[in-house]
Amino acid sequence: MKDADSPRSTCAPARVFARTVPLALACLLCTAAPALADPAPFELTGPDLRITVTRGQQSLPIAQVPSLAEGDRISVHAALPEDQGLKFLLVSAFLRGATNPPPKNWIAIADTWKSKEKDKALALTVPKGARQMVVLMVPDTNGAEGALVDAVRGKPGEFVRASQDLNQASLDHSRLTSFMGAIQAQDNTGPEYLRAVAPVLARSLSIKLNEDCLSKVIEMQASCLLENKESLVLNDVHSSSLADTLTGTPTDLALQLSATPEAGAGYYSAYIGVARDIARIFGAFNNPQFGYLPTLSVRRDETMSLLLNAAPSFQKPKSVMVTALPAIEADIPPQLRSTAKAPICVARPGALLPVEGAPLVFSTAFAHDMKVKLTNASGQTIDVPVTPRADKGGYVITGEALPSAFTGSMRAQLHGLWGFAPFEGPEFLLQRPDGNAWKVTGDADGLVVGRDNEVVLEGAAPSCVEDVTMQQRNGGPKALEWKVRDGNRLAFTVPLAKAAPGEVRVELRYQGAKGPETLSLRARAEASRIDGFELHAGDTEGELTGQRLDQVQSLTLGEIAFKPDGLTREGTVDRLRLVAQGAAKAPDAGTADKAVIALADGRNLSLPIRIAGPRPQAELIGRTVYPGPSAPGARTLELGSGDLLPDNGELVFSIKAAQGDHFGAASTIEIATSGGPVAARLSSGKGLTLESQQVMVARLKASDLPAGTFGPLRFRLVGDGTAGDWKPLATLARLPRIENLACPDNKNDAPAPCTLSGRDLFLIGAVAADRAFAQPVTVPPGFTGGSLAVPRPADGKLYLRLRDAPEEPVALS
Repeated sequence: MKDADSPRSTCAPARVFARTVPLALACLLCTAAPALADPAPFELTGPDLRITVTRGQQSLPIAQVPSLAEGDRISVHAALPEDQGLKFLLVSAFLRGATNPPPKNWIAIADTWKSKEKDKALALTVPKGARQMVVLMVPDTNGAEGALVDAVRGKPGEFVRASQDLNQASLDHSRLTSFMGAIQAQDNTGPEYLRAVAPVLARSLSIKLNEDCLSKVIEMQASCLLENKESLVLNDVHSSSLADTLTGTPTDLALQLSATPEAGAGYYSAYIGVARDIARIFGAFNNPQFGYLPTLSVRRDETMSLLLNAAPSFQKPKSVMVTALPAIEADIPPQLRSTAKAPICVARPGALLPVEGAPLVFSTAFAHDMKVKLTNASGQTIDVPVTPRADKGGYVITGEALPSAFTGSMRAQLHGLWGFAPFEGPEFLLQRPDGNAWKVTGDADGLVVGRDNEVVLEGAAPSCVEDVTMQQRNGGPKALEWKVRDGNRLAFTVPLAKAAPGEVRVELRYQGAKGPETLSLRARAEASRIDGFELHAGDTEGELTGQRLDQVQSLTLGEIAFKPDGLTREGTVDRLRLVAQGAAKAPDAGTADKAVIALADGRNLSLPIRIAGPRPQAELIGRTVYPGPSAPGARTLELGSGDLLPDNGELVFSIKAAQGDHFGAASTIEIATSGGPVAARLSSGKGLTLESQQVMVARLKASDLPAGTFGPLRFRLVGDGTAGDWKPLATLARLPRIENLACPDNKNDAPAPCTLSGRDLFLIGAVAADRAFAQPVTVPPGFTGGSLAVPRPADGKLYLRLRDAPEEPVALS
């Protein structure tokens, strides 16, 4: 028989330990324990601990606790069977760094075999200054208490590192276990199952995916994906930070993923390697009486099950099972990100809110009591429970159907608890049909045969549309591709290149709807027609008007060739912008000639043209903005450069006539937004004043512009019925009403956020502590609240990026 002190002793200790573990495990224990040079996976089932943590008046099971805090009350029980044949000591130790041994009263011992609760369980309070906690289980031996206390206090750094590495390894193990369980659960009934779900699982849990496996036959995919499982776990920054200690020691072992000769030529992973490293750590003070055996923890509710990588010895040297509880640090929720690129439909049960960036929300219960808060258009809110699904890549909305008031577009905020701390996830835009019919924007009878026509519809939930088809006359249905625009619009193209005039039926089907909704549109024939070509002396572009101008390929005037550069449609009239090629310019005013227009079908049309006089030109030479008075109780915003015109202000600007030109009493200035219609006209005595025949001063009050006008403004000079080029003028910005900025005193040297309060805060796009907007706080679209959590000003000023003028931040002192 082998000596009991040998690291490869086999069945003798295994038979004793079989009393405390399932019968199947006893067979595993009869195999030889692996040598230190080749650490085994943590596949042996050890004892269970029942642990609850109480903070204030709230108690949580250990599975929901990512980290401990000073003052937490911890209850630890050893969940041993009634016929337990061996007495175990349960030892806990708080640690405070590698170079600062803990006091003796930070180490507690319980006799698990005794009858009284206070003797067989640990009732602990996390002391001030503690940073880690380890729990040890060892067979009762004379002098064991003193030996363990001396070991912990004599070399605290070894236990600090063990706590760090075991925590990290357990978190990594939870992700791998979740991945393997999901892969093994599939039943091969769907041939494409793994091809679809494996990449999603890998992204959710941050697991390395061997994509070559998905090209194998169905029966071999699952086993292929789980090959070399020790190297599947990828680094997760958040789980690393949870296991990091305040000593500054990096978790380099737990983050090591590459196969190196020193690590065992490939038989090494973030959690298997813990066995080798901790064996080296504890090897310095192993003795003939005790040897230290690291364990990983698997948490389910109050139960923390221990996983062993070697069979424990109950003969000398007896095994001391070492496990780690969560680090003692602040609860820091992970940075969960939304991966939704469009509104999400919630017409059916089980809608998915896609997220990424935090694998532990799928493999642990740290994030619990998760819900999504829905806010409808009228401001009503409701909390709906959600469930994490790694195989779907996000949270699935569960529970009953939403109330009837929650239709159309709704804002959604994911929230819950991360341990004891509130946890807020990303925001989403959800949509649900409201039963109202779709509306066509523009002319419902504006379809033209012979070309493709874009149709834009407005409705409550475009994201819920799953099928769009068209049918004309007796032809069969034809599927159309569509896309969502601006959240509440649905755009699709109706192909009528070879169609005849007549009715076009379009059917749209919502997700989960019994039948489609039908729209009736009319397609009309439109003859090719050229109305005219407007070209001014010295210009490099002109405008062709008519119908079916999409067929125009070029226009030639003398030796000048013009090419199409943008087609627009106004009612029944096409307007085609034509640009001269090269550096050619239109000839002098009054020149008459015939232009040749080439069409796509090979025909050429002739059009007589007379060059119009040069368009009036002017340049901006001065500009001053006079902000209006602030509302009572509102704070003044610093507008920065003179390019920003507040919605209560006045803009005074001056223009100079082009060389050889002059202004007259009939000269006017038109103001418009970028791409919009004319919003205001200034004329002599009504906003315009002639300083001289070459200089004119204009006054524009923001209040004189139509309601709803905002953004970049442009101007053009109009003289003798001819308009000049549009030129940039200023940016009209609607200002929020800022009433207060409250910044509480800093605590614990951590900068506390400030609170910005006021009205119309939805006009703010983002807030930052510096002009460069290095770490901005964004304001969600449609925000209706009266206050915002904002960063603390760095230089005495807070910078706001307005939605109407994102390039010109304003400052709040």
